[in-house]
Amino acid sequence: MDKTKPAARPDNPRFSSGPCAKPPTWKPGSLADAALGRSHRAAIGKDKLKAAIEGTREALGIPADYRIGIVPASDTGAVEMALWSLLGARGVEMLAWESFGAGWVTDVTKQLGLNPVVKTADYGELPDLASVDFTNDVVFTWNGTTSGVRVPDGNWIAADREGLTICDATSAAFAMDLPWDKLDVTTFSWQKVLGGEAAHGILILSPRAARRLESYTPQWPLPKIFRLTKAGKLIEGVFTGATINTPSMLAVEDYLFALDWARSVGGLKGMMARADANTKAIADFVEMRDWIDFLAHDPTTLSNTSVCLKFTDDRIKDGASFAKAIAKRLEAEGVAYDIGAYRDAPPGLRIWCGGTVETANITALMPWLDWAFQAEISEQ
Repeated sequence: MDKTKPAARPDNPRFSSGPCAKPPTWKPGSLADAALGRSHRAAIGKDKLKAAIEGTREALGIPADYRIGIVPASDTGAVEMALWSLLGARGVEMLAWESFGAGWVTDVTKQLGLNPVVKTADYGELPDLASVDFTNDVVFTWNGTTSGVRVPDGNWIAADREGLTICDATSAAFAMDLPWDKLDVTTFSWQKVLGGEAAHGILILSPRAARRLESYTPQWPLPKIFRLTKAGKLIEGVFTGATINTPSMLAVEDYLFALDWARSVGGLKGMMARADANTKAIADFVEMRDWIDFLAHDPTTLSNTSVCLKFTDDRIKDGASFAKAIAKRLEAEGVAYDIGAYRDAPPGLRIWCGGTVETANITALMPWLDWAFQAEISEQ
């Protein structure tokens, strides 16, 4: 058995699914213009926060009448704000096919005390989208970050829906085509597809969602950090850069850099193309081997960001131990960091393929998967 190590190595071994690789041209000096030591309420701070909001709108093609806010606590904070502020006005339907979607189910049932209709699927599959009742509010992830399974499009979402759609798009925004006319609340975090810094989230509201906020008061108390209205009116400042709590201006500068970089590679279309090319490099590798496969069962639902793989060789005695050993071996060689499957997911690997990753690095990693697998299987 040939255990010779591949000659080529990825220039950047960072394939973590969050925080994700920085844009390829990033360096510490990229943040030299950050408004450090300045108030975010000063003109310079307001201008940068507004630039982050409007840059998001331009990059993602978000309609002019949708509101975009920078909120605390990353994507988690943005989702929780939506759940606590909007749900309870009508029935709720929740879709979950991996750990983060399941976490939102727990919050809505156990913390908010609601009794939603819950539709689940095993890792690798989607729930029955055709059966969703859009007279209810519907909560779902666009891309299952821990399963590598995404909804294929927005065609299953009713245009004449009565309820709101609340979409966690944290590993989809900037890599997948989000149909804004089908989404009432959308959230994502800077540290995913753009490779920004963590701690801040983006909350995007359609006019329908804004009207709900002004016409409905939840039955439970709302912590200050979740409040989006005052005296029955939307707090418009949240959506113009007047953040609820103090933001990191260093993180804001990093996000502005990432937005500029995304423009330089063709904007949304360019970012989607880069993610697709990265995923294709893995798909070409998988197609030629009988010991590895995608966790996603249907190719039309395969994520192009958080690509999840499983080992299928019958000789593997303990799947979890085997997958961990592969990830450890690759990290020790300095060719791939943080690519083990998520702790709640089936054993395997998870390779980030978002647009900040260069396809050449994915291509260079693939022979190392061969090497690590052969080295580990020989010890079974």
